Amino acid sequence: MKEMDDLLEITTTLIEPGGCPWDAQQTLRSLQKYFLEEVHEVVEAIDRDDAKNMSEELGDVFYLILFAAKIAEKQQLFSIQDVISEQKEKLIRRHPHVFSKEKSDSSLSIEELEAKWDAIK
Repeated sequence: MKEMDDLLEITTTLIEPGGCPWDAQQTLRSLQKYFLEEVHEVVEAIDRDDAKNMSEELGDVFYLILFAAKIAEKQQLFSIQDVISEQKEKLIRRHPHVFSKEKSDSSLSIEELEAKWDAIK
């Protein structure tokens, strides 16, 4: 998706030399308070049923995830591709009732699915 590629490029530019000094000095630890703040703002927007603000705040959380992954990548810890790949694999593993070839769990109740999710987790 072009927008995703553009956002990743902007994020890289911000933390590289010649980019934003504030962004360049951030660490995974320094971003912790921003994650908490932005998630709280998402929750508030949901409580208000404010779709426009929800979209904006979800964008802020999404950006923080990309920003943190870029910082981690710069430190050679992991990449955004690692984050996406691990999440994809986790979702498939935790939803055998959807992605399994047998789909034997398709008739389970929500409670049974939650119990199975916890067991897989």
